Amino acid sequence: MHMKKDYYRLVVKGGVLSPGELMSLVQALMEAGLKHLCFGSRQDILFSNKIAAENLKLSSHLECIDPFQKGTENIVCSYVSSDIVPTTPWLTSDRYLYILEQFKYLPKLKINIVDPLQRLVPLFSGHLNFIASKHEDYWYLYLRMPNWSKTQLYPALIYSWDIGNISKAIEQLIQEELESIESLFELVNDAVDSNNRTIDSPLNNPFHPFPYYEGMNKMGVDIYWLGLYWRNNKYDLEFLRTLCELCAESKIGKICITPWKSFIIKGIPASSKLKWEKLLGSHGINVRHSQLELNWHLPVGNKKALKLKNYLVSKLDRNDISTYGLTIGISDTTQTLFYFTSIVIERNPKIITDGYHQLRDSYNIVYAKDFDPNTRQYKSYAQEIDMMELPGLLMELSKKYFKGLRTEDTIIKKKPDNKTKASDRIKRQVHQCMDCLTIYDEQYGDLDQGIPAETAFEQLHDNYLCPLCEAPKSHYEPIILNSNINMGNT
Repeated sequence: MHMKKDYYRLVVKGGVLSPGELMSLVQALMEAGLKHLCFGSRQDILFSNKIAAENLKLSSHLECIDPFQKGTENIVCSYVSSDIVPTTPWLTSDRYLYILEQFKYLPKLKINIVDPLQRLVPLFSGHLNFIASKHEDYWYLYLRMPNWSKTQLYPALIYSWDIGNISKAIEQLIQEELESIESLFELVNDAVDSNNRTIDSPLNNPFHPFPYYEGMNKMGVDIYWLGLYWRNNKYDLEFLRTLCELCAESKIGKICITPWKSFIIKGIPASSKLKWEKLLGSHGINVRHSQLELNWHLPVGNKKALKLKNYLVSKLDRNDISTYGLTIGISDTTQTLFYFTSIVIERNPKIITDGYHQLRDSYNIVYAKDFDPNTRQYKSYAQEIDMMELPGLLMELSKKYFKGLRTEDTIIKKKPDNKTKASDRIKRQVHQCMDCLTIYDEQYGDLDQGIPAETAFEQLHDNYLCPLCEAPKSHYEPIILNSNINMGNT
């Protein structure tokens, strides 16, 4: 029978820590005789419970949780996405940090603080899910308490600087038997002097494919970000120590953990890029895993799940199956409220026959409505199937996803308003980078790279690179874009 390995868990608010904090942790773990650490799905750090954690000299900002200690959760936030993918304009990196500073206590509830325009950090995997609105410094709050059967919307927008106090008040109030979300709202208003705002429109949560988050990528003029991913989620401590030293030399202030067992370093100056590439090369680190590798979510320390993933990836790769934009999870539970991937493979409990013989593992496959986990609605695709059947069924689902994928043309289906008549719309083809979704439009060219307007994509040199993430020309695909014709006054 498979036993899940237990880990000490290091709470890292929002998955954001300084290179100095990581360095002190790495040195403490190395002195204790450890060789590696892992990352958790809530942007936390995990390490072996075979050492005495109380003897570790850790930063005061990092709280170590015993594997058997329940009731303490990490805050998840999408700070990691800022400046590297399209985001809500008012939601800057600084705002995330100011909000995280409000939390002077260790939450007992899972709290998510996220931007709806990104897909790297899940929106609804918490008990309290704060989601940025179009109004500056105001957030929707979707609650899904441990004993609730569905997610409910808090009936007001919450001010950025009230998030900490309201979260703490809800934690204290949730112990009571509440009749409705409205009664919770009234109790919170009595307990907290808050600056709420009326909800004047529903959450706009457009679908975006899951981004490619690994390798060295451009984030601005002469500035890069680096995403690092280990297939087995065992990050070598000696490498991390050297990396922290280079962060200090490059004047990098923050390291960001993702929910996908990886981490991202932002703000690498162009002058240091060669040193970073040398660091990766000297440690033999591959930073070009395929999307097939990167879009999986597995339970930490579950060797059986990792073995299944490797089997499925090899089968999909051998058949040249694309999973671009999809995410796939492997789970030992059937609690869909906690899922945040497009497709989930559920392993069913073992069935024992005649007292001691175990039947082979069987699996279920469920997938999110429109393959968007933020819908929080999952459909069953297959039940009680053998492992050998999984690759074929995943291939079917991949084709189903791409067949129904909404392009720019199908997303814009609203009735034209008085300003833009249907007859005033034209469709034209552009090319989009499949790694970061940057568009090359021949109408404008790429002046920063010396390519004038009206230069057809086919005329670009074969060594043309995406101006944002430096992906090659071969990573671009044609898409149809709707445009408005400016007819002027008649």
